[in-house]
Amino acid sequence: MLTFSVPPLHHEKMDEAKEYIDSLTKPQGSLGRLEELAIHLAGMTGDIQPEILPASLVFCADHGIVEENVSASPQEVTYEMALNMVGGGAGISVFSRMIGAPLKVYDLGIVRPVPHDDVINKKVREKGTANFLKERAMTEEEAWEAIEVGYEAARQAIKEGAGCLIVGELGIGNTTASSAILASILDIDPEIVAGRGSGINDQQLIRKIEVCRQALALHKPNKHDAIDLLSKVGGLDIAGMAGAMVGAAEMRTPILLDGFICTVSACLAELLAPGSVDYMILSHSSVEPGHKIAADYLHKKPLVELDLRLGEGTGAAVSYPIIKAANVMVKDMATFNSARVSQK
Repeated sequence: MLTFSVPPLHHEKMDEAKEYIDSLTKPQGSLGRLEELAIHLAGMTGDIQPEILPASLVFCADHGIVEENVSASPQEVTYEMALNMVGGGAGISVFSRMIGAPLKVYDLGIVRPVPHDDVINKKVREKGTANFLKERAMTEEEAWEAIEVGYEAARQAIKEGAGCLIVGELGIGNTTASSAILASILDIDPEIVAGRGSGINDQQLIRKIEVCRQALALHKPNKHDAIDLLSKVGGLDIAGMAGAMVGAAEMRTPILLDGFICTVSACLAELLAPGSVDYMILSHSSVEPGHKIAADYLHKKPLVELDLRLGEGTGAAVSYPIIKAANVMVKDMATFNSARVSQK
């Protein structure tokens, strides 16, 4: 069992970054949230001009809850999309290439073995989670094991040069697990947070909400305990992402959050290691109804709103250039003194 310790933000470096940004050749505050981002990056990294090279980590696993007709896609799609990712054809593959981010794909519990060397086999459960409407999704030991896979994956990526992590997921049925987790954490009806995921119809949405209600009534997860939540109604992919976020936060590395499932994982990361949230930047606002609710819980404001709902880390990868812009503003813009520009 891991123990975590997340360092606080470096407030002196944040003050130093603000002072330096105010000396750049522009009216103070005129670059708005880019200035806020640059100050936040300084607080996270302890450097006003950090290296923020991106890396994408995707955690894949199947979910037993798909037996309950809560998804528009068959379970086989998890396997097929994992191959598509390492083959270069998935959304996260394309956008990771666009921003120069190495992509690593981890199998924590895809039902069918993936015959590709670039899919990293870290199976915690051979057949994914159990149907949590009938039994626990996994054991507490398995939840910890999945967290550790993500934790070590993040630390390895950072040691290999990553300065900003994009954390994504792949697993048919994972919006149902995320809805149950978030409803439990916030002690609200699942109807408030459950959406259409990959495109379910009205009847499936009604079923999805009812499945979450029944599962929460059956298991009564402890909303303050990430391991209890994960073991009762969670997913291996969700646990892997949470572990990766904690690993990054411990190493003072910015985490660029994606959509609904990723942001629910961020809620779990904060439960596991308080202070992790300080190292998170919300990339976009998903059309999934639970995403804004999870973001508000974490007090995070999205960088962009593009009506995305794909997952995989795609929204984070698409938004990364904004983070880069904040970084190069500090690195490359002239100061009034260096440019010999008069200031009031």
